[in-house]
Amino acid sequence: MGVFTRSRAGSILGGIAVVGVSAVFLAGCAGDSGGGSGTTEPGESLDLKIGTALPVTGNLAFLGPPEIAGTEYAASEVNAANAGVTIEMIQGDSGDTDNKAYETEIPRLLGEGVSAIIGAASSGTSLQFIDQVVGAGVIQFSPANTSAAFTTYDDNGLYFRTAPSDTLQGEVLGNLIAESGAQTLGMIVLNDSYGTGLASFVKDAFEAAGGTVVAEPTYNTGDTNFSAQVSEVVAANPDAIALITFEEVKTILPELFAAGVPADKLYFVDGNLSQFGSNGIDVGGSLEGAKGTLPGLSIDTITDFTDSLNTFWVDEGNDELTEFSYAAESYDAVILLALASLAAGSTDGVAIADKLVEVSGGSGDGEKCTTFAECAEIINGGGVADYDGISGPITFDDVGDPTEASIGIYQYTADNDYVAYE
Repeated sequence: MGVFTRSRAGSILGGIAVVGVSAVFLAGCAGDSGGGSGTTEPGESLDLKIGTALPVTGNLAFLGPPEIAGTEYAASEVNAANAGVTIEMIQGDSGDTDNKAYETEIPRLLGEGVSAIIGAASSGTSLQFIDQVVGAGVIQFSPANTSAAFTTYDDNGLYFRTAPSDTLQGEVLGNLIAESGAQTLGMIVLNDSYGTGLASFVKDAFEAAGGTVVAEPTYNTGDTNFSAQVSEVVAANPDAIALITFEEVKTILPELFAAGVPADKLYFVDGNLSQFGSNGIDVGGSLEGAKGTLPGLSIDTITDFTDSLNTFWVDEGNDELTEFSYAAESYDAVILLALASLAAGSTDGVAIADKLVEVSGGSGDGEKCTTFAECAEIINGGGVADYDGISGPITFDDVGDPTEASIGIYQYTADNDYVAYE
């Protein structure tokens, strides 16, 4: 299937052989303040405001459309269910650590009285405003943050994510590269918490499998010239090259091809795995044979969702989606927030946070359900719902990390688009 899956118990599915790694789950800190203020009596409807700080601009802007579409689609389904929660989505731009759009957007969203902010996509960007958000008693909920730094971050119990920590993606990618027969590895790495963190986990896994990392130059957000990094990696003549970057890869790839690096030596990650062909992006050569990893179930297994999402998005007057990375995780974030609000009978940020673990199945003995309407019926009937989402079972631990996660493995074809790796 081209998917690596792990649950809390450490089960492994798929064709990737990995040894010597275990998941660690640490306790978070409880909060004592809350965003929002609404508490309703039984039978009344909750008016839930959710903001987003997703990448409309910046070096992850290609992820903006699928993530924003996912939040809007989920809100439309919650509202159509008429089950006790009505969502008002207030969209915002996270930007990145170079353009710093979040510096004006986060105060604007907080000023709107949101109970939660979904975003950012970039871990490094989220770390720029997490204290501001959780300090206001508002939930920060990312569909795409994968840095391991969030697992132990002092977030007042108000940070959650539907994407797994990069401890898993790094393990899968490092072993995938080793299993290809590579004995030496070069990496070009974004110098932020996401890039250096993921690189360290890839290196650990690759070296544990007997390989050697021979070059790992870094660059900073906002850099536009990568000749030095490319030259350093090419000079080391590695068997494989991992590109742990964001959209800067569009500038890096032509230089690698010009230096004679074949595509089948290249490995991508979630920050840059893109449908270059469909998006009309010229990367200077053919990517056929290059591989990459992306947290979440294989996109090939959720086509009912992606087809429905695309139809909804186009019907709303938007261009057809060409990317679906983290769309399911964004959708699930909104559904979980709505269910937690319904279970709490409140739009207060702390009250919602107190129910997020429960509605994800991380505590209690909830009844499995897979749609907002189905789960809401359980909650409104006095029961406990356990939502299994489009992106996976989720099942939060007590620090807001999903305890069950999948990593999809993909390979580029001759049209410079990727498909599930068989």
